[in-house]
Parts: sequence; C-alpha cells; structure tokens
Amino acid sequence: MHISEGILSGSVLAVGWAGTLMGTAYGLKRTEPEKIVRTALISSAFFLASLVNVRIGPSSTHLTLLAPMGIILGEAVFPAVFVALMLQAVLFHFGGILVLGANTLVMGSSAVLTHLIFGKAIRNGTGQRKVIAFSFMAGAFAVMTGALMAGVFLGLTDRNFLGAVKILMIAHVPLALIEGLVTLFLVMWLKKTAPELLS
Repeated sequence: MHISEGILSGSVLAVGWAGTLMGTAYGLKRTEPEKIVRTALISSAFFLASLVNVRIGPSSTHLTLLAPMGIILGEAVFPAVFVALMLQAVLFHFGGILVLGANTLVMGSSAVLTHLIFGKAIRNGTGQRKVIAFSFMAGAFAVMTGALMAGVFLGLTDRNFLGAVKILMIAHVPLALIEGLVTLFLVMWLKKTAPELLS
C-alpha cells in the first residue's frame, strides 16, 4: 500500500501532509504516558509486518496489521503509523519522504475507520461467533479501505493511473482475506491472554 516517491502531484502531497500532521497531533494528544510502550510495540509490529512488499505499478501490497492497530490504539494510531513508515522510507526506501504524508494518511485513516466501525463490537462482543465475524471483517475492511484511499490519491494525481488503481484493488482482495484471518486469530488470542489491550 506504499505509494512510490515521485508519482503524486504537489497538491495531493500537500493534502497528505496536512491530514497526517492533524492526525498525528491528535494521536499524540490522545496517547497517555502509560501507553507509550504499547504504542511503540505495535508500531514495531507494523514496521516488521509491512517489510515484505510486492510491487503493483505505482504502489505495493503487503501485510499491514492495520485492523489490530486500530482496535488496540484507537485514534492514537497515527503516530505509530508515521514513525514506522518514516523508518521504512529512511532505512529501506519504501515509499519515500515526500510521499510519507500521503502514505501515513492512507494507512492511519484506514486504521482509525476500522476502530470506529468495528472496535466497540469486537471489544464488547460476548458471543464468540460475533467476535470472530467482526474481527475478520475488520481485517478485510482495513486493507480494502487503504487500497481504495491509495487509489483515490493516484486518481487525483493523474487519470491515467485509473487502470493501475483497478489492478491495485483486485490485487488487494487476497491480502484482505489473509488480513481478516490474521486479525481474527490475533483478537481471539488477545481476548484470552491480554484482554486489557483491547479495552
């Protein structure tokens, strides 16, 4: 889901940075001091999970863990995404520095939306089947929402990217199913071993 450097227009890059700065500032405000270590650990997990990138035209696909990040961190997810993507850009040249704002906005917004839509149902769900269903849907939703937002950024830059956007969306369908399963197993494991992380 990393958008490559040198592809987006200046105005789209500006929108990405504006959204990221607002999201990160709000996320830092919402991060309580006792949860800084938790945020750092989850940011590290995201950093490692998304290191394996498969190129798809002007973007890429990779495991994200955006749904678990959103469910655990809530609105405080933006700083975790920003730091992980910045390190990937500096150390491994994934995405890039100029496009860092857009990439953070794409993935951070996807995680926050997943939190807002599925977080309460997953945290407070008592029936195992309901929690399993919502966890799977959350994982798939986070991936497809991120891919859609990346596609919107590409489409706003140049309509010639619309063909690549279709390929991008189709390529993310198998990943969405995998992320759904990963999120399902992570949520069920956390409910048994560390339910306080979901509170």
